Amino acid sequence: MSELLRHAIVGLGRIGSLLEDDRLREKPCTHAGAITAAPGSVLVGGCDIDGERRERFRERWGCDAVYSDYRRLLEDTRPHVVHVASDPDTHYPIVQAAAEAGVRVAVCEKPLAGTWRASKAIVRLNRRRRITVLVNHERRYSNDYLEARRLIGERRYGLPVAIGARLYFGRTRPLWSMLWHDGTHLLDIAGFLVGAPLGRARRLHGSLRRGGTGAWIALRAGDVPVLVEIGGGREYLVFELTVSCERGEIQLGNGVYRELESGASPYYEGYRSLRLVRENPFTETGYFRNMVADAAACARDPERRPASGAGDAEYATRAIFSVRPFRARFG
Repeated sequence: MSELLRHAIVGLGRIGSLLEDDRLREKPCTHAGAITAAPGSVLVGGCDIDGERRERFRERWGCDAVYSDYRRLLEDTRPHVVHVASDPDTHYPIVQAAAEAGVRVAVCEKPLAGTWRASKAIVRLNRRRRITVLVNHERRYSNDYLEARRLIGERRYGLPVAIGARLYFGRTRPLWSMLWHDGTHLLDIAGFLVGAPLGRARRLHGSLRRGGTGAWIALRAGDVPVLVEIGGGREYLVFELTVSCERGEIQLGNGVYRELESGASPYYEGYRSLRLVRENPFTETGYFRNMVADAAACARDPERRPASGAGDAEYATRAIFSVRPFRARFG
């Protein structure tokens, strides 16, 4: 019989635990929820500096091993997998401590770390096999994005030509915060979809520092140009990408999946137009469930490379740090 894998969580906020009570989200949607739903895994402890969060975690998951110090958590619970869902500035010291404690896998929330130097330090720990680092760029584990990647790789609609993306996260949220906290997902998945590393990014228009209705950044995923709009002034959320190919498009986002194919235009003689061929075929994406399954597989096989590793996350982190106002921290 395989050993029961012990998981612990550092950071008991929204993504660590609290969002599991959101009635509208696909479940599981947190680290705690995914661990408790995973066969062969057990939640052995949690850590947060906030006492109220510790108490809510204890009551919600029936786990009494809660701590304010992650070193005590590692020492007392001796997890095989530690989930790092705390502030990005704390990621490196926690991953380093986990490696020293003999933890097999660290699951890091995005962004990989709070500075470029700390991001590179985490990547070095991973490359030296001190610890396997999996980064929760969750869309790499989502069935809809995996299907799109398969179709693009098979050239179902021809070669990818360009990617356009939109990121809106509310009327008043600063644009730099959108790029930092949610843009890392957008950039990472753009490279993942076409199977190519991201280059450095540059700002084309608008300021990320000041308020405003939008800023645009450009970069490349391999040979494919990527244009990203980070938008403010909207009272709604949008996370969407359009992968334009030679003979069609794939549109992806929160609640969005469409495949469109080129065909004879019903509107203009001698032209071709796009027609919808498939829309929202997935009732469940399995994004968090698949991520924890990958972490568990990595804990059982030290030679396994996760689908979303530290090296993969390094590209998205580098792209963000190459754009002002993050450029001062890059180098």
